[in-house]
Amino acid sequence: MNESDTVKILRRDALAAADEGVTERGRTEGAEEPSTSFLRPPYTVKCSALTVEPVIFLAMFSVAMNGPLSTQYLWDRISQDVGYNGSRTSECTNGSAPPDPLQKEVQTLTAQWNLYINLGGFSVGLLMVPLLGSWSDVAGRRPVLILPCVGLALQAAVYILVMYLKLPVIYFLVGRILCGLSGDFSVILAACFSYVADISDRQSRTFRVAILEACLGISGMLASVIGGQWKQAEGYIKPYWLVLAVSLASVLYVYLFIHETILPDPGAKLFSFRHYKSVWRLLLTGGSSSEEGGRVVRCKLWLYLLCFFVVVTVHFGSKDLLVLYELSSPLCWGSALIGYGSAALHLAYITSLLGLRLMQRCLADSWVALIGLISNISGLMVFSGADTTALMFTGYALCFLYMATTPVLRSKMSKMVDPSEQGALFATVACVESLCSLVGSGLFNSLYPATLHFMKGFSFLFAAIVLLLPGGIIGSLQCLKRRQDHMNVQVPQ
Repeated sequence: MNESDTVKILRRDALAAADEGVTERGRTEGAEEPSTSFLRPPYTVKCSALTVEPVIFLAMFSVAMNGPLSTQYLWDRISQDVGYNGSRTSECTNGSAPPDPLQKEVQTLTAQWNLYINLGGFSVGLLMVPLLGSWSDVAGRRPVLILPCVGLALQAAVYILVMYLKLPVIYFLVGRILCGLSGDFSVILAACFSYVADISDRQSRTFRVAILEACLGISGMLASVIGGQWKQAEGYIKPYWLVLAVSLASVLYVYLFIHETILPDPGAKLFSFRHYKSVWRLLLTGGSSSEEGGRVVRCKLWLYLLCFFVVVTVHFGSKDLLVLYELSSPLCWGSALIGYGSAALHLAYITSLLGLRLMQRCLADSWVALIGLISNISGLMVFSGADTTALMFTGYALCFLYMATTPVLRSKMSKMVDPSEQGALFATVACVESLCSLVGSGLFNSLYPATLHFMKGFSFLFAAIVLLLPGGIIGSLQCLKRRQDHMNVQVPQ
């Protein structure tokens, strides 16, 4: 089979919307022609609009079900170890009862173990995300989609063993490290967004990315409700079997149905500093497009990246604490209410996207991002003082637009670099997301037990104050842009 035949097959089966430059991106001069048996999956999805959406849906389902369940399991195991039996129930039924010191100890230990487990997984993932993200540009998207899904399955298998055999909770760390070595969920996001960028044009790309983010919300909402109800009815082990099955299903879907979008280079090496250099070059220079705008464009890219870092760090950190906050007095939620609360938070993915689409008709993207930040800040303020179920769900309702900020920031950064640098940008953003998880877990899981003695919800108040920083940066950049546009109009041509 000659080279032109190979390109024709790839175009017909996988690259109907891609151009020749994209399909040949992974080929190097003199490289051996890759086998099309890997590029073409055994089966073809009849719906041409359906590509990696099921992958991100299944992976998010696994992650969203695992998070609250693992925190609740840690709470129960630590409660057994310290002899905390029934005190939470009596404290919830008697609001005038003094705080139980054992409950405070359980809260502190659970937050610390959450910190250790997340630090282990995220620190390893921080090294693997830029490596795998850049490697996908030369080795293909399919292997980078499969590998982290296998990691999620391995993590679920380890957790099931811990629960069956009553092993020490430190073995949870082993599962998280295995998942981190495979790239974790951040690599799945980066690979899916890169795949959509490969097969879509500029006009349809925003809508395809919006579909991916909607899949995150719907999947997370379903997983939260199912996980909470199932755990309350039958314990932890059976829901985790579903987590394992869903992770394996995502692996099978990629292998059976996902076409490759680029020609892989058979000589591409995974463990190479070249992948790190491509990410580092983008951060140092601000991309090739920065040559036209000079340092201004580079500074804007860094500022938007800083805003993205702060916003996503608050998202990760506050999510870690919500389950712990709801388990303890005065709320004392059970698994069902925790599931409903998590579902309400994931529902904001859908409401934010709908609001984003409506607001873009009359507002600039920067103002849409600011409205999203206001929604997030108001919800966190309510969480900080919530002592009833009604107040907690009021906070969830106020957060209905809190996910409108991150899509705007991704879009602004993407428009500031050349099309040939989109892969490096996605790897950089995925790396920043992993760093956000690391910093968010470390900061908020340390801050929460340290401030329990004077204000239980101080961590949420702190998060709301921190979000004022990106709000000020985005607003200032938009005002400067409007001023510059106004001056350009007044200057005679």
